[in-house]
Amino acid sequence: MFPKPQLLRPATSALAGQARTATTLGVNISRPTPVVPTKYGGVYSVTLIPGDGVGKEITQSVEEIFEHANVPVEFEKFNVSGDTTEDAALFKRSMDSLRRNKVGLKGILYTPVERSGHTSWNVAMRQQLDIYASVVLCKSVPGFPTRHRDVDFAIIRENTEGEYSGLEHQSSPGVVESLKIMTRHKTERIARFAFDFAIKNGRKHVTAVHKANIMKLGDGLFLNTCRRVAEEYKDSGITFSDMIVDNTSMQLVNRPQQFDVMVMPNLYGSIVSNIGAALVGGPGIVPGANIGREYALFEPGCRHVAKDIEGQDVANPSAMLLSAAMMLRHLGLDAHANNIAAATYGVIEAGKIRTPDMGGKNSTTDFTQAVMKALK
Repeated sequence: MFPKPQLLRPATSALAGQARTATTLGVNISRPTPVVPTKYGGVYSVTLIPGDGVGKEITQSVEEIFEHANVPVEFEKFNVSGDTTEDAALFKRSMDSLRRNKVGLKGILYTPVERSGHTSWNVAMRQQLDIYASVVLCKSVPGFPTRHRDVDFAIIRENTEGEYSGLEHQSSPGVVESLKIMTRHKTERIARFAFDFAIKNGRKHVTAVHKANIMKLGDGLFLNTCRRVAEEYKDSGITFSDMIVDNTSMQLVNRPQQFDVMVMPNLYGSIVSNIGAALVGGPGIVPGANIGREYALFEPGCRHVAKDIEGQDVANPSAMLLSAAMMLRHLGLDAHANNIAAATYGVIEAGKIRTPDMGGKNSTTDFTQAVMKALK
């Protein structure tokens, strides 16, 4: 039986039973043990991959704020681009850096749609490093009104198999076979991660999302494994239910408050995380992390390149800043994590500085400067 991953700090008794505030969102993930991130002279070495689209702009925001706040992190930066295969050698060096540092912060790398294009480097990172759990936090943020209030759920997505296995071929002209890989080992691993996440973050309920009514073997394996793992966690007080993915989509836009922790296979996680982001304000507001037994890679939870606004200094850096705060918590730099998260949420709540996605006319630079002024 696969051991339970000890990845998240248990909630302290002082926090038990209390509502999670916006300033603590996304900063309760600690580093895995016994692997220790690389540290030299009290400074952590972290791999930074800005990515494509607005990635350079929003990661620059992180760098400026870290410098302003004297955060003991030194970045090894790799300007990898998914736009071209010419960056393959640089991508390999970035992977070597991740293996060495154990921790990374990244924007989203563009993946070409054309058949002649290379496979997704985002997926390659997760598969090669076995960063199996994607964590996306969707929570209503004070000062950023949306159609739904009191939204607060976490999406736990299996990151390494399913439809993203990349196994497809043309068996005959006009006929393509694409394989969806589901294994008991990886399903059990992600299910345990979801229940452990619920326990250690004061959550109460886990919902498994599936399509087992149609894909009876693949999704049937996922569902039955989640049910079996849920039985083992009954004494913890965490309740369990399951829901078909198409109904889940409807329920999310109708009554998202019913969800707490959601666990699902790879493709469904991609779709549901986009719905979740839309519910709370869009891709610029949702932080995320990818956690494995040895490595952790932090990135915005809604994986959009945003090439349409690239270079215009209008991107909302909040998702990247909050993902960076999650990374700092992971490194044990709680004071810096809380300071940056609180300042980011404080700027949003004040409502004086708003990027276009929040209905304002301010720039990425304006938002970054406002966060720096709000730091304690």
